[in-house]
Amino acid sequence: MLSNKRIQELELVMEFEKVEECFKEVSSWIESVGRKRLKETINLDDSLEMLLQAQKQFKEFDLVASEYCKRGQEALKKMNQWEDFSFVDVHSYRIKLQTYGDQLEEFCTQLDETRHRVCETVRLYEFFDKVRQGIRCTEEDVKT
Repeated sequence: MLSNKRIQELELVMEFEKVEECFKEVSSWIESVGRKRLKETINLDDSLEMLLQAQKQFKEFDLVASEYCKRGQEALKKMNQWEDFSFVDVHSYRIKLQTYGDQLEEFCTQLDETRHRVCETVRLYEFFDKVRQGIRCTEEDVKT
């Protein structure tokens, strides 16, 4: 039984190394590209035209960022099997997984919030643009 447990532990460690490589890639992208791009969308432009351009650029970034989030979440799912093992030796791996998971969750949440904020800002600007056009039409009607 002890031998079987050690074999299972070694298999998990080998699996963790594969998952950790994926997480390192995802984590590196989040830190070097993802967070920087999210910060760039904090200050959105004042014109509808510029805002629509920013939305288009964000959508392109969002596709890539969502793929990284998905890859990280899939890797986490693979490691859910660790919950069934109570080996002392895997505790340090669980801590690393928790750290990666927390970073991933925080980034994915920020990505969702930014996606919603950009969408709502565009909708608001489009509404104000329609109101401005309506006011101009009304002013022209009053002048004639």
